[in-house]
Amino acid sequence: MFSIDQTNKTRNILRIMDITVTTEQGRVPVTILHVSGDIDSATYLAFQSAAEELIENGARHLLVNLKDTPYISSAGLRALHILFNKLRSIHKDVSDDELRKRMNAGSYKSPYIKVANLSPQIRDAFELSGFETYIEAYDDVGRAVGSF
Repeated sequence: MFSIDQTNKTRNILRIMDITVTTEQGRVPVTILHVSGDIDSATYLAFQSAAEELIENGARHLLVNLKDTPYISSAGLRALHILFNKLRSIHKDVSDDELRKRMNAGSYKSPYIKVANLSPQIRDAFELSGFETYIEAYDDVGRAVGSF
């Protein structure tokens, strides 16, 4: 389990994010990051670092379970995009030009990183920022694991 506990001393706000990691078998082994707490400017780096460490240790298919994550900021979305790029650099499933074409056409979804259990607020942010064009979102972990 990865954990961050950050206190904003000026306002006495305690921000906590926990990440529990499990692995389930789809057609491939799927590493699931169960995130509890907001992924924002105070916690995104811990989230990103935890996922990068998993990738460095061999994880090749990531599912980010946001069931217990009420909020994700632009910093958290940026971390997801960085993870998408890291996994894509390992797999190189399509060329950069082909990726752009397929994303513009709405026909590309990453086979290496997916998300599950987005709150309505996170789903809105995810869609408004265009992430749904290349990262699939599922309503439950079981269906998401089965999609890998």
